[in-house]
Amino acid sequence: MKSTFYFLIKPKAKRYNNTKQIGDKELILNTEIFSHQYISRQAIVVGLPTQFKTPINVGDEVIVHHNVFRRWHNARGEEKNSSSYINKDLYKVDDMQLYAYKNNNTWKALPGYTFVKPIDNGVGEVQYSDIYSKGDIVGYLPVGEYEFMIDDEKLYRVKTNFITIKYESKPEEKENNRSWIQSS
Repeated sequence: MKSTFYFLIKPKAKRYNNTKQIGDKELILNTEIFSHQYISRQAIVVGLPTQFKTPINVGDEVIVHHNVFRRWHNARGEEKNSSSYINKDLYKVDDMQLYAYKNNNTWKALPGYTFVKPIDNGVGEVQYSDIYSKGDIVGYLPVGEYEFMIDDEKLYRVKTNFITIKYESKPEEKENNRSWIQSS
């Protein structure tokens, strides 16, 4: 399956991540379709664009924009699918709606994005980046952070050009002693 300019994807699990298993019962966390926190952002690539080269392969897991799988209500109150929707389990996304991909069990950020583990307001530890190394401690503009759950870990997606500083720190300081990030 191929497309001229779009990646073709399907949800990794479901469109929404709004349930939690507790014992043998399923708890519904949210019933609203518009709340972005409960929309799945993980997908599997089933088709590649033919008009440009990409490091992403069919079968790779990708992190996508929260509106890809979202349903919404129009002005008449009718429930609609996003513009990415093709059919039940098939969606189209352009490269601007993709942030990271997992190939050979390794996550990689796409150009322009960095994923950080938050440490303090505007400071985080790089997990995946297009230019920074895993473990680097960086400061970033807090207006450009978006929360994602990747492999059960809360990470912020930050545009790489919103990173304002790379701290030079000792590994033992960053985990247990956060005083190094406070200004005097």
